[in-house]
Amino acid sequence: MSILLGGLVTLAATAVTVTAMLLVRRRAPAGSRFTDGDRASGVFGVLATGFSVLLGFIIFLAFQSYDQARSGAEDEAQTVAQQLQTAQFLPGDAPQVLSGQLVCYARSVATREWDAMSAGSLGESVNPWGVEMYLTIRDVTPTADTEQSAYDRWMEQTAEREEARQSRVHGAQGLIPVPLWLVLYVISAVIFVYLLFFADPAEGAVTQAVLMGSVTLVITLLLCLLSFFDRPHGNEVGKLRPTAMERTLELIDAQVAATGIEIDPPCDETGASR
Repeated sequence: MSILLGGLVTLAATAVTVTAMLLVRRRAPAGSRFTDGDRASGVFGVLATGFSVLLGFIIFLAFQSYDQARSGAEDEAQTVAQQLQTAQFLPGDAPQVLSGQLVCYARSVATREWDAMSAGSLGESVNPWGVEMYLTIRDVTPTADTEQSAYDRWMEQTAEREEARQSRVHGAQGLIPVPLWLVLYVISAVIFVYLLFFADPAEGAVTQAVLMGSVTLVITLLLCLLSFFDRPHGNEVGKLRPTAMERTLELIDAQVAATGIEIDPPCDETGASR
């Protein structure tokens, strides 16, 4: 959820609940519908506290997943840059082939794959250039000690890259299950209805509006925040962007220019195969 949409939803929800409170207040008995205000306040405290604890715990877990996806994207990008260096010590034409495939992998992640994550359509698909690199390294036979060391290091870095990718794509389909959303919405509705019983024509309209509006504002903002963390990838402010992989592509260009390595990526700028 974007910040603009979240703000509009918050304003709309607050306006609706405040209006409902003022309308109910017209026909409510003086002193509210509760004969024992202290007991009613105690029950509301239990409802509000239980809801806030539950929602706060869920937001904490969602933020952890958000941070895990961010760290995964950075680790994956760093590993791609390291693999480019490792590939140069492999035998035969493997350095040129793997270097080109690494560039295509990075381009694919920063464009096509990131767009799919933002749209929630990535699913369980794998990066095709990861498969191509596997097919290439499978046919490599190291002979010298340096080549064997580079081969072993490449395999280690491949495992690290795949693990980082799993962290990055975690949450692309949404972190919060539907039943949990339903529970949060039902509890929010219960709190809203319960507050309507505090409608009191003996109190000022502003006081009653603040009573309902403040509670609605806090609950709606927290739900919007949870919706933001539910899908961490996107183009909105605060969403995860492929900044790390784009930086890696720039680093690769700088390394290639400095070392004179020739790379001919078998793909276009979006990582699509040519």
